[in-house]
Amino acid sequence: MTASRRRMPVSPLRWTTEQLQADRLTAIAAFRRQRLEEPVETYGELFDEERAVMEDLLESTVDLSQLSEQAAELLSNRDMQDAFRYLAGPPISADDLMTLVDTDSLAPSRLRGDPELVLRISSIVRDALDRRRFPWVSEGREPNPAERDAAILASAALAAMRGVETKRRTQGKAAQEAAVRQALLAHSFSLVRIPNASAPTLAQAPHPGEFSREASLAGRKADLIVGLWDHRVMPIECKVSNSSINSIKRLNNDATAKAEGWIKDLGEVQIVPAAVLSGVYHLHSLEDAQRRGLTLFWAHRLGDLLNWIDSTRP
Repeated sequence: MTASRRRMPVSPLRWTTEQLQADRLTAIAAFRRQRLEEPVETYGELFDEERAVMEDLLESTVDLSQLSEQAAELLSNRDMQDAFRYLAGPPISADDLMTLVDTDSLAPSRLRGDPELVLRISSIVRDALDRRRFPWVSEGREPNPAERDAAILASAALAAMRGVETKRRTQGKAAQEAAVRQALLAHSFSLVRIPNASAPTLAQAPHPGEFSREASLAGRKADLIVGLWDHRVMPIECKVSNSSINSIKRLNNDATAKAEGWIKDLGEVQIVPAAVLSGVYHLHSLEDAQRRGLTLFWAHRLGDLLNWIDSTRP
């Protein structure tokens, strides 16, 4: 067969506004069911764990009067390190703390060998200490029992709330990735390992009928990378959003921005960036993502993904 008679690659799926709206509402309904069925014990268990850690932290620092002196020991323990960050008002995230103290790691092993780094961290936290939760520190006195209990309960609630949010996000994303992997395996695809989890070029990406777990493709990470039957490559991002506002960050600022980068660097004919979605998304965000080159699939209907992949067979 001559080159002029070869079949052109099948175009990426593009949904109408009506289709996007229907699937968006289905995903929201599923999200609501999941939230309503979520065990209330999850928050309670995390709250009790965080309360115990905060009690230990206050005891070991003599109600924060020896915070700097005990910082090295506290920061060498992961649970205590998280509680340490939650002393600030508002709490400081791990990423923000690394930026503030100019480090690329908060690993206990790193902190144990760097007293200067520990000093910078304790100084940042002391300066940002929540004066409303811990009023006795700035007033230079001991707390009364009621103040101490209130500070522990408030700190435990803050940390437990953030813990639930993180657990929801990571578990939801992990479940979604697992579902896509199982669907591909059941559809005769083979799971392969990309050396060093990095494919700088398309030649190093999975071949037709293969897919990999999370890896970097041309400098950008994808949750899965699929080798389509027509030798194109499909990097897939699995996205779980809990609100329309959150969907802008998860979908438009992350997955769609990556899609534009892959298309620019690797070529529109060679790459089909995709996202598998669940949760809450604004219709405008979905339409914007499509316009910018991202192919959308839904976790509640993975058959669409498999059917489209089948359509790429020669």
